Amino acid sequence: MEGQREDVQDTCVRFHAAIELIGPRWTGAILRAVLTGQHRYGQIKAAVPGVSDTMLSQRLKTLEEEGVLERQVIATSPVQVEYHATAKGRDLEPVLDAVRSWSHKWIQLPS
Repeated sequence: MEGQREDVQDTCVRFHAAIELIGPRWTGAILRAVLTGQHRYGQIKAAVPGVSDTMLSQRLKTLEEEGVLERQVIATSPVQVEYHATAKGRDLEPVLDAVRSWSHKWIQLPS
C-alpha cells in the first residue's frame, strides 16, 4: 500500500511539472510552430498570432532552458537565429497532436 502511494505521488509530481512546462499561455502554440517547420523568430511569431515579442522571447528562453528547444546561431550577415526541437521536444509532438484533436472536438470557436 505504501509503495502505491509513493508511485502515485511520483506520478503527480511529474504530471504537475509537465503541465507547468507546456501549460503557460502561448507555449503549446510556439512548440507546435517549431515542430511544424517554423524555426526563425519571425516565422514563429507569424505562426502564433497575438503573442508579444516579450512573451515569445520569454517562452523560447524557458523552453531552451528546459531542454525542449535548442537555439542555433547561424553565422551569416546579419546573424540568424533558429530554434529546433530537441529529442525531448519532439517527444511532445503526439501530446500536442492529442490536445489539438481534443480541441477540435470540444472547443467552440468564438462567434
